[in-house]
Amino acid sequence: MNPQPLSPDSWQYRALNQITPGLNHFSDALIELAEQGHPVMAGSADLQYSNGLNKFAKAYPDRYVQFGISEQNMVTAAAGLATTGQIPFVATFASFLGLLCCEQIRMDVAYSKLPVRLVGHHTGISLGFYGTSHHATEDIGTMRSIAGLTVISPADGPQLASAIKASIGWPEPIYFRIGRGREPDVYEKNTPFEIGKAIEHSRGTDLTLIACGMAVKGALEAAAALGRAGFSVGVIDMATIKPLDRDAVLQAAARSRLLMTVEEHNVLGGLGAAVAEVLADEGAGVRLVRHGIHDEYSLIAPPTHLYAHYRLDGPGIEAVAREAMQGKRAAARPAPALALVAGGAR
Repeated sequence: MNPQPLSPDSWQYRALNQITPGLNHFSDALIELAEQGHPVMAGSADLQYSNGLNKFAKAYPDRYVQFGISEQNMVTAAAGLATTGQIPFVATFASFLGLLCCEQIRMDVAYSKLPVRLVGHHTGISLGFYGTSHHATEDIGTMRSIAGLTVISPADGPQLASAIKASIGWPEPIYFRIGRGREPDVYEKNTPFEIGKAIEHSRGTDLTLIACGMAVKGALEAAAALGRAGFSVGVIDMATIKPLDRDAVLQAAARSRLLMTVEEHNVLGGLGAAVAEVLADEGAGVRLVRHGIHDEYSLIAPPTHLYAHYRLDGPGIEAVAREAMQGKRAAARPAPALALVAGGAR
């Protein structure tokens, strides 16, 4: 018996058969830089169709290296390329780049202060069914603890492209933490991006949401819903996690009764921890709620189901924010196992 074909609307079909639009911005930005004469190169560990680099490879085959399933060698080779004046962008799943390659990033790239661009894609729980080995909920913590390594977590494809182009003159290595390429756009194409500068969408006196990556869209949706309910809610996109925009954090702390960080990452060591460090260093007297994955190995299910379970979508962030403003501790709500694998996943 032949199996029924996958629906074009299913997450599985789209993951296997389409280049993700958000990750097309990755290749587009590199192609633009190459056309301008910048010495950019790219490499991938057998994932050029998952991260969109196949487009760059077709345009500039002499500037692309297919390393195969050899992520650690790829990072070390990128360091070598950087010593020759090239600006290498190497990409693989964030779970591999941010954890498996930590030693090579620390010693070959960061210690040597080489301008390597490390692109970890499919971050957080966005690989859903692939399971714990492919979920990346610790990479912010590992990467921001490495001396001299800049960490950037764009909210969408257009912001990724802007951040890549803004990185050309940046002398230090950078870890770009990007999603699966299906994140709804938050920004227009060519929206300016400044490394180390937060993007303030709105200001609020009741609450300020500080988010990064895919959580920015949900934070904006939650703020809009809370605003309709009469709350004064601000939203800050902390796309650069290191160096963190300390002024933006302190200004938000001065005007809001509550701060809440939102991230697709373990609340230990991630954006919430970085914000907490600033508040503690400066003695800012404001309550902080860290919302994300609460120190667990995330469940295995379609990404959208996981986002709902861990309350990282708009309605979930709104619910956690309401609880926080009532003085309750944020935590992922329990969900029946069947709800996590029910049909309609995208």
